[in-house]
Amino acid sequence: MPAPERIPPGSVTPHELLAKGELTVRGRVSEASNAVLYCTVEYEGLSAACVYKPVAGERPLWDFPDGTLAQREVAAYELSEAMGWGLIPPTVLRDGPYGEGMCQLWIEASADEESLLALVEGEEPGPGWKAVGFADVGEDRTALLVHADDERLRRLAVLDAVINNGDRKGGHLLPAPGGRLYAIDHGVTFNADDKLRTLLWGWAGEPLPEEALEALRRLSADLEEGRPLAGRLAELITPAELEALRGRVADLLRTGRHREPSGQWPAIPWPPV
Repeated sequence: MPAPERIPPGSVTPHELLAKGELTVRGRVSEASNAVLYCTVEYEGLSAACVYKPVAGERPLWDFPDGTLAQREVAAYELSEAMGWGLIPPTVLRDGPYGEGMCQLWIEASADEESLLALVEGEEPGPGWKAVGFADVGEDRTALLVHADDERLRRLAVLDAVINNGDRKGGHLLPAPGGRLYAIDHGVTFNADDKLRTLLWGWAGEPLPEEALEALRRLSADLEEGRPLAGRLAELITPAELEALRGRVADLLRTGRHREPSGQWPAIPWPPV
């Protein structure tokens, strides 16, 4: 797919462009399990590439209410923005050519960025890397799965624990020009039950950095009844899921540590990419 056109600075924000612009479907992302449409969006002379995921194209899941994945993608974006980290591309819920759906700014991954994930020989990750676990690589061989000891990934590990991300795979990480890192595909999030599955376990059990604790304190306040963020989320997830979200934030602040696998749910998604 081509990269999106840059949105020049001005009165129209990426959020407004996505929410108000005219959507034109250009193609389909064929490897996706649900309907993922590559589009352009145009508004007041500006245009950009975007992804449109109509609710009508969602496959039912046994552990999530039908037709709610698009709302969860938007809720994840709201949380990323509230924490001040900008890890998820601008995302809105809007009507489109195939009905209501999630619309997200297209991010073209930079080919110049170094890899954030790797399989290495031996039992130790080496300098600059964090161990996730051993993976079967065939022919009765295993290799150590590692991810970069990268502050961008560390923020994402905290965000995933907050939103209860059930599917953080390597292919969802998009390094962008300028050192930015974006994360995509947040449809299976915010379940009231513990569903955290991720490749970013390298900091499990370690103390949270002060930056993360500050973001969590702000988020805790923003999630109180009557606050704007709590009101927006109440339109996107269920009351039980909103209460569970508050509980996860409180638990992270109470322990002051990165989440560890619960042992009640597969800790690493499959396939991992």
